[in-house]
Amino acid sequence: MPISAGLKLPETSPTAKTAMNFNHNNPYPSTRIPLFARNVVSTSHPLAAQAGLGMLYKGGNAVDAAVAAAAVMTVCEPVSNGLGSDAFCILWDGKELHGLNASGRAQQAWTPGYFSRKYGVDAKTPPKRGFDSVSVPGAVSAWVALSGRFGKLPFADLLAPAIDIAERGYCVPPILQGKWAAPVDELKSLPGFAQAFLPRGRAPHVGELFQFKAAARALRAIAATKGEAFYRGEIAAVIEKFSAQHGGSLLASDFAAHQPEWVKPIAKNYRGHTLHEIPPNGQGIAALIALGILDQFDIAGMQADGVDSQHLQIEAMKLAFADAYRYVSEGSSMQVTVAQLLDDAYLASRVKLINLKKAQDFGAGNPVKGGTIYLTAADESGMMVSFIQSNYMGFGSGCVEPSFGISLQNRGHGFSLDPASPNVVAPGKRPFHTIIPAFLTKDGQPQMSFGVMGGNMQPQGHLQTLVRMLDYRQSPQAACDAPRWRFNAGLEINVEASMASATVQGLRERGHHIEVINDSYQDFGAGQFIWRAGDPGSHGYIAASDPRRDGQAVGF
Repeated sequence: MPISAGLKLPETSPTAKTAMNFNHNNPYPSTRIPLFARNVVSTSHPLAAQAGLGMLYKGGNAVDAAVAAAAVMTVCEPVSNGLGSDAFCILWDGKELHGLNASGRAQQAWTPGYFSRKYGVDAKTPPKRGFDSVSVPGAVSAWVALSGRFGKLPFADLLAPAIDIAERGYCVPPILQGKWAAPVDELKSLPGFAQAFLPRGRAPHVGELFQFKAAARALRAIAATKGEAFYRGEIAAVIEKFSAQHGGSLLASDFAAHQPEWVKPIAKNYRGHTLHEIPPNGQGIAALIALGILDQFDIAGMQADGVDSQHLQIEAMKLAFADAYRYVSEGSSMQVTVAQLLDDAYLASRVKLINLKKAQDFGAGNPVKGGTIYLTAADESGMMVSFIQSNYMGFGSGCVEPSFGISLQNRGHGFSLDPASPNVVAPGKRPFHTIIPAFLTKDGQPQMSFGVMGGNMQPQGHLQTLVRMLDYRQSPQAACDAPRWRFNAGLEINVEASMASATVQGLRERGHHIEVINDSYQDFGAGQFIWRAGDPGSHGYIAASDPRRDGQAVGF
C-alpha cells in the first residue's frame, strides 16, 4: 500500500477553506520530545519521514530509507530542493565511514569570458537566477549510487512513495507555505516557474492541495532506468532543448559527463569526539576550523547561554569563514591543503587573534608553512546515514522544465569570476558548496549522524549544536531547540528573538552589530539529529527534529 494511502486529501483544489481558515501562527511555545527507537528517520517534512520509515518496515536499511525520504522531499519541500538539486552524504555502513560528493560541475561553455560577454566585465559572479546559474544537478546520481552500493530494496521501490505523493498531491504546511510565497515576485517570470509552482496564479495557501504530476513522470522514468533517463536519456535531452529555448548553454553532454564521487571525509577532534565533514568543494571545513579554535578554550566553564560562550563561538566561526571563503574551492584548484588549514599550530596562531571582550572583523590567515534539506536515518543493524540535498537559494535558478518538473538549482552562482580566485569558474569544475552533511564518532565508532541546513548557517549550526551537546551535555533535542546566532559579514550577526536579552545586550557591548530576527526557516537553519544510545539492536537511538521546519523524527 502506498505510504500516503491513509492520507485523506480533498478531491479538488479549492482555496484555503480546506484548512478551515485557521490561523496557523501558533502564539504558544511548543516543546518537541526526543524520539527513542531502534530504527529512525528524521526529516523536515512528515511525509518524507514516513516514506523512509515505510522502507524500514519492508525490510530495507537506512540507505533505502534515506533515498526514499530524499525523493519525497523533492516533491514536498520544493522551495529547498528538487529533482534538479545537488547532494552530499556521509554514512556508516556498520564497519566504516564513507563520503559521497554528488555535487554537479560547470557547463562546458562556462568560462570567465562567457559571463563577461553576457553580463559585463564588472560581474563578480555568475547570476543568481536563470539558466546561467545552473550547474549539472547531482542529487539523482546520489540516490542511484547509494542504492546500488549499500541498499537492500529494489531502486524502483524507493521512489514509489514520491511518485504517489506527486500524483495525488499533499496539503501545504504552514512553514513551507511562507517560504513558498516569499520569492514569487522575483521568480514568477522565469521559465516554467509559474506553471509548476503557482498552480492558481499564486503560491498555495496553507492546507491547499499541491500536485506535481510532471515530477511524477520524471520520477517514474528515473525509477525505471536507475537514473539513466536523467543523465543519458530523455530527461537530459529535454533539458538541453529547454535551456536553448531560453538562452542557456546547458547540454545533454554536460549531464552525461556527470559522475558522483566517493570521498574520504575530513575530520577534527573535539572534546573526546571526532567531527567528520565532506572535503572541499564544500564548506564543512569551516566547522572543523572553528571547533579546532574553540578546543583551546574552557567553554564548559562558561554559562551555556551567556555572553562569554556565545562571543567566543561567534569569533571562532568568523575566523573559520575568513579562511574558508579565501581558500576553499574544488580540491584540485585549492592553493593550500586541508591539512594546512586544520594544523594545530596554525589554529593556535588564529586563537591569539581573539579578544575575549571585543568583536572583530577578521581577514584570512596564511596557513602555508615557509547552501537546503537535510535528513538522517539509522537502523538496528547499525547503519547510519547523513544526507543533504539542495537547490541552494529558494527554488534555485527558478527555471523548471515543464514536461518533467525538473526544478534546477543555482549552484553556479557560487563560482567567482575573478581569475585570481581558487574558485574561479571553469568548464567541468565544481563550485564552492554550502551544503554539508556531518557525522560524529567517538573512539572510531559512530556516535551521531546530523546536519543543520541553511546556506552559510550550516557550519555555524554544526558548531553551536555540538558545543551544546559536548560541552554542556544538552540533549540533541534541547541543543536543536536552543536559540541560535548567525554570522553574516564583518561585525554583523543575526540572533533569534528567543535569545536572552541580557546576552544580546552583552554581545552588543562587545561590538557585535546585532539584528534580532523572528524568521527561522532559512536564517538560523534547521537540523535533524540521530544519536546512537548504545547497541542499536538493544538500546537504539535518540532522535531530534528541528521545530524551525514542518518535519518530525519517526521510528520503531
